[in-house]
Amino acid sequence: MSQAIKLKRILVANRGEIACRILKTAKELGYETVAVYSEADAKAPHVAMADVAVCIGAAPVSESYLCIEKVIAAAVEVEADTIHPGYGFLSENAGFAKACADANIVFVGPSAEAIDLMGNKAAAKRHMLDASVPCVPGYQGEDQCDDVFVRAANGIGFPIMVKAAAGGGGRGLRLVEDASGLVQAIKVARSEAENAFGSSELILEKAILSPRHVEIQVFADNAGNVVHMGERDCSVQRRHQKVIEEAPCPIMTESLRAEMGSAAVSAAKSIGYVGAGTVEFLLDASGSFYFLEMNTRLQVEHPVTEMVTGHDLVALQFSVAEGRPLGFAQKDIKLIGHAMEVRLYAEDPENDFLPETGMIAHWQASTTVRTDSGITSGQVVSPFYDPMLVKMVSHGATREEARLKLVKAIKDTALFGLKTNASFLLDCLENEVFVDGSATTHFVADQMSDSIGIKSNPTSFEIAIASVLDYFCAAQVARRQSLGVAKQLSNWASASTLVTPLKYQFNDYEASVFIRPRGLEIYDVEVNSEHFTVETLDVIKNSALIEVNGQKISVIYHFAGAAELWMAIEGRSFLYHNQIQAPVGGGHEQAEGSVFAPMHGLVLEVRAEVGGVVEAGDCLATLEAMKMQHQITATMSGTIKEVMIKQGQQISADQLMFEIEEEGEVA
Repeated sequence: MSQAIKLKRILVANRGEIACRILKTAKELGYETVAVYSEADAKAPHVAMADVAVCIGAAPVSESYLCIEKVIAAAVEVEADTIHPGYGFLSENAGFAKACADANIVFVGPSAEAIDLMGNKAAAKRHMLDASVPCVPGYQGEDQCDDVFVRAANGIGFPIMVKAAAGGGGRGLRLVEDASGLVQAIKVARSEAENAFGSSELILEKAILSPRHVEIQVFADNAGNVVHMGERDCSVQRRHQKVIEEAPCPIMTESLRAEMGSAAVSAAKSIGYVGAGTVEFLLDASGSFYFLEMNTRLQVEHPVTEMVTGHDLVALQFSVAEGRPLGFAQKDIKLIGHAMEVRLYAEDPENDFLPETGMIAHWQASTTVRTDSGITSGQVVSPFYDPMLVKMVSHGATREEARLKLVKAIKDTALFGLKTNASFLLDCLENEVFVDGSATTHFVADQMSDSIGIKSNPTSFEIAIASVLDYFCAAQVARRQSLGVAKQLSNWASASTLVTPLKYQFNDYEASVFIRPRGLEIYDVEVNSEHFTVETLDVIKNSALIEVNGQKISVIYHFAGAAELWMAIEGRSFLYHNQIQAPVGGGHEQAEGSVFAPMHGLVLEVRAEVGGVVEAGDCLATLEAMKMQHQITATMSGTIKEVMIKQGQQISADQLMFEIEEEGEVA
């Protein structure tokens, strides 16, 4: 057992919500704190939260958060004796752990050797097979030739999963239904894996249909004590990214928990593991489970374990890093109640969940559940990092209580300025299959696919409220600009009733609105011939209590000026832009042969050239945004008339990329 030490100054080698979460516990424990940041994150909350902050480079992760030399140099510069890597970035980089040791800096995590072994899916799986841990049938050999993969896949049988050996989080991961798509899936997975993890090594695994994704939290100290802290069910996933996590698993039994927990503890002991780790399994309908991987770091979803066990896992990480024993045994761990977590992403569910970038006009968190975030109003969400912005975590005596609390919390939360997956999260949480606890990893595909991509518009009821708030806020601005005009004269006209027209456009739906004030607080509103009486009972900054036709409702809003108002009701958020006062400008006419960038990103590959013949749906280019690769496809069949981009170019959303000329079209 190593001798106990006392940590003093901790550098958090991360950003966003996890950096803020670690800094919070570090400060509570009395440690001095250091943040590192890229040029894009200069005004991010984690920077202001730390005692000291050091800029480590430009926005791209390869020039900042993934640059080992710069992170170590920053720690040396400010005399930090400890580095906590959080999750993602360098958290599972054995070279980084070794660099910390070489610089005499404590790395909050396991040894470089354990990271190296378990951080590589191929090596980890070979190790688990040797240790007789049940594993998914597959190929994890060192020969990475396409021909070898093809032969192995045919032997395993389709459908099959292509996985990055060094990664996770959905990067470098492809489901292949049949042999015809294998070679292309390998190519894309290799590229994503290389860009995300610096390694193009892949493995193949038999796709187990409709399992549960259940993971076991383990913790180990330097004296060889290893415990598990129960399980988390992370089955609700979209594109292999977790959407909802909960603890405990709805179908877990005491005997199955003991069996899976024992396997996880054995896996950790077999590699001399120290610190927080997670052993992930697939659990099938028969109760059989299969080792997937071991994450040698803190998990994104660690808060649900904290809620049901009462242990602060980050505080425990620091304690173990100081060489102290765990202080408890397996028998001391009790699971109390139920916890549930959702991840709020900057993405557009109505447009294939494409990542969203831009400025956060207003951020308002619920106060009824735990909210881990690293954002603030006025902050810019850039295309360089993961689109996850916020985690909301509830706890209840029962699973249903935890679920209802989380539903209410999402409805009480607002993030204006860019689209999020909030409505999608609500749809998931309120789906009957999820409610009864029977969701598997196919839940989203089986239950949610019919609603994904459907363009939604606000109801006339919502438009009536928004139009009054729009009118109300504009009137307030006018009053501030008209000094000496009494408030009582607002909405007053000497001749006849004052009627104000407004017009809003949502997708293909247009709303014509007429507002007739009946005093300071009551309005007659007509929305496309539907009539409403709207009363502003209590309007304060960003929150309002409104009565509509006798029904009281609370809303969250943000008036951005120029007749632009964001409003959220029951988790549904829309931008209301009055086109009469301020017509929406910009944008582009979507000609059939024009291909525009769907988001900000880096051009990784250009596959089309002028004069080339393409079919509708053919891949023209590959764009990387928020650590994922997106194929840009032809909108029609024809000949490439013009190419406006090149490899390595950083492009913006709505930028014209290609022009396609239909066959026979006269130029």
